[in-house]
This record gives sequence, C-alpha cells and structure tokens, in this order.
Amino acid sequence: MIRIPATKMTKNIVQILLAEGFLKSVTEHRENKKDFLDIRLKYFGRKKEPYITEIKSISKPGLKVYYDGKNKPKILGGMGIAILSTSCGLLTDREARQQKIGGEILCNVW
Repeated sequence: MIRIPATKMTKNIVQILLAEGFLKSVTEHRENKKDFLDIRLKYFGRKKEPYITEIKSISKPGLKVYYDGKNKPKILGGMGIAILSTSCGLLTDREARQQKIGGEILCNVW
C-alpha cells in the first residue's frame, strides 16, 4: 500500500490510473486534518510483477512539453499511457487523440 497526500491533481491522476487498470484500489481518508490517498497496486503472474513498471515525468517547470493532438506516438505501442493536462481536464493520450485536442504532457506510464 502506498500513501500520498490527496490534492486535486493527485486525485485526478490516480482516478485515471485506476480506470486504465494500473491500480487495484484507492481509498481516501483524513488524518490530522490532512487528506491522504491509500493506493493498492495491481500485480500479475506468479512472481507478482507490478502492472506499473515505470512512471516518467515529462514536463518540468523549466521545460514544458506540449502535444498538438495529432503527432503523439503511442507509448510502448499502446501498452502504456501518457497523461495530459488539457482544457478539458486531465486526459490520457488516447482520449486526447479521440477528441482531437492537445495539451501539456505530464507523464508517461508503462
């Protein structure tokens, strides 16, 4: 189990990862007047390999990376996802491609 502070951004990212099947469950609780998210990772196989092998941050405060809605390559041939901050909120690269909108690439997950 992983515990992280519950901010609006982390809640949205965790909901995307949960919907995409990378996480097993998420619970929110309050402790000492602060909100936290308890995340349970999803594992597969006999060796209990995690579904998430890497999360790579793309945009940084000094260098923002944007996606125009057309030319974004698929992450690991479609096996991974990119999380984008768009005018419609946080979306995966597939959703942004379907809606034909661009945005700032926050991270890649595979």
